[in-house]
Amino acid sequence: MKTNLTGKGASRIHKSVSPEEIIAAGGTTAFGIKTGKNNEALKKALKNSAEPEPFTEEEWEGLLKQIANDK
Repeated sequence: MKTNLTGKGASRIHKSVSPEEIIAAGGTTAFGIKTGKNNEALKKALKNSAEPEPFTEEEWEGLLKQIANDK
């Protein structure tokens, strides 16, 4: 796998993979298994994550103004 070190943020810690490498591994499911990624780990991580915080009234007003201005 190739490592992408030219980007900023999360792209610096995640490996960049070509479609050919995924196909060569046997498809997306096989590639996930071979790289240690699976749906169960994702489900567990989501269950253990913090609850999302709702927007405050001030945030909602700001978002609605931004949407109106962007039209």
